[in-house]
Amino acid sequence: MNLKVIACEIAAREIYHCAAQALNLVTVEFLTQGLHDNSDQMRVELQKVIDAVDTEKFDAILLGYGLCNNGIVGLQARGRELIIPRAHDCITFLLGSKERYAQEFEAHPGTFYYSSGWLEHRDRKGDRVDMMANSGLGDTWRKMQEYQKLVEKYGEDNAKYLVEFMGKWEQHYTHGTLIDFDFVKHLNLDRQVTEICLEKGWEFLRLHGNLDLLQDWLDGRWDDERFLRVPPGHRVVAEFSERIIRAEPV
Repeated sequence: MNLKVIACEIAAREIYHCAAQALNLVTVEFLTQGLHDNSDQMRVELQKVIDAVDTEKFDAILLGYGLCNNGIVGLQARGRELIIPRAHDCITFLLGSKERYAQEFEAHPGTFYYSSGWLEHRDRKGDRVDMMANSGLGDTWRKMQEYQKLVEKYGEDNAKYLVEFMGKWEQHYTHGTLIDFDFVKHLNLDRQVTEICLEKGWEFLRLHGNLDLLQDWLDGRWDDERFLRVPPGHRVVAEFSERIIRAEPV
């Protein structure tokens, strides 16, 4: 098959690694991590990219996003079906299954996960988009140079409240976990995460990643347990169950 992949740049190294071994012909397009700051804009931009895919050239469109703060809810398949991993976010992609993600969460609930993509893009965040209230509280928000922008947008009192609120989220974390792969060992990511954990007073942990989910996604092994297939004329809907997402007619 000839497959079009549309994915977040956070998983670039891992997807490229799997694409190099894929059974299918894969064409990859990555979008900026910055879209996670505004799920409404993420939805709009993703739909534009989906609609621009040449349906005469590709057999299916593979969407490399999890539910991601409902950023994919409402996306519609047009000329080709969408294939989406059943995942809340990209951590599932890197751990290999939503079940393993759930197990790790139960074992260490106060864990902030890092990978090559999160470390490489956490400050740059690609093209910037406007923040919204349901954004993830990432590193860029915590930088004091952003304070003036908050003042200009929300006023002095609201800016102070936001800075205080966004500083408290770290209190819920006790561990910083690196999801590691052999092909990124040369990047010395463990040193970076160790330094972050020392600064924040977290315990450093390391997990060996698993790319079976991504590899099967690119190879076309799309069982219903792990992947949602959205036929043309259908859209993505959030489901409050272990299935996470489902398709419904437009």
